[in-house]
Amino acid sequence: MVSLEYVQERMRKLKEWSLEGDSIVKDIAFENFEASVEFTKKVAALADAKNHHPLMLLDRNNVRLSLTTHSENGLTEKDFDMAEEIDKMLTFPSRNI
Repeated sequence: MVSLEYVQERMRKLKEWSLEGDSIVKDIAFENFEASVEFTKKVAALADAKNHHPLMLLDRNNVRLSLTTHSENGLTEKDFDMAEEIDKMLTFPSRNI
């Protein structure tokens, strides 16, 4: 696990993620269901490549991502690195909710 100071520093670099308990969370609304499914597929491919899998909830055109490192019982550098990679993917039309 990382220190509170580390969490605060890394949170400032993320785009509209929030801290919820021992996870960082992002809610994203897309134009339609198909766009939200395509985004979750991209996140799934990234997660497999990094062997770091987020909780993903898909509800119509809304996606909620939650990152934590279960083996460490909290946040680690892996979570913030993954969040930054996810933010880079969000170059197509979407809006955060």
